Amino acid sequence: MNKIYPSAAAALDGIVHDGMLIAVGGFGLCGIPETLTDALCATGVKGITAISNNAGTDGHGLGKLLQTRQIKKMISSYVGENKEFERQYLAGELELEFTPQGTLAEKLRAGGAGIPAFYTRTGVGTLVAEGKEAREFDGQTYILERSLVPDVSFVHAWKADHAGNLVFRLTARNFNPAAAMAGKITVVEVEELVPTGSLKPDEIHLPGIYVHRIVHVPDGPKYIEKRTITEKSGV
Repeated sequence: MNKIYPSAAAALDGIVHDGMLIAVGGFGLCGIPETLTDALCATGVKGITAISNNAGTDGHGLGKLLQTRQIKKMISSYVGENKEFERQYLAGELELEFTPQGTLAEKLRAGGAGIPAFYTRTGVGTLVAEGKEAREFDGQTYILERSLVPDVSFVHAWKADHAGNLVFRLTARNFNPAAAMAGKITVVEVEELVPTGSLKPDEIHLPGIYVHRIVHVPDGPKYIEKRTITEKSGV
């Protein structure tokens, strides 16, 4: 089975549609699949529900899909860096399912592991618990959280072989493995593409069974969300 596609647009052909549920890896602007996000934006699909730790920033990542009004709902844990997100949400134009960060990660991990739901103490006694089943274990109250299984997951990785085995680089790993595992179809953009068998088993972070389509993006954009420079004397 050939998993390598010549372009991001080709990799999305036939798998995206209006009203779809997607998961997008990354944390802030670190490890986001920017090229795939651009390709998704170009398809014009609408009514998207997007699962992501955050909503990108204005003009980057999912921020682009917010600007074009292609996202109708966000399932995320942090949205403070996107003014357009804030404007749409406060105006009632965008739905938000606010989810604690650890719970969001576990919802994706559980979805990839075939676990439909799990109990957690996180969110008990807050707005997060509203409308959710509660149960007591060992004298503590827990709430039931449903797992997430997106129609398509978009992921950024450092290396991949032709079988789809992935290696992530440092903190760019973040939500990418969990998003990849959860997706019914997982599309990955990679910086380096290597022959199958060239990756040592111990260096593979995610096995290729979770990966369906790969796009080689050797010179993709890498943005810095916030850059702080410390002035040093004599420099």
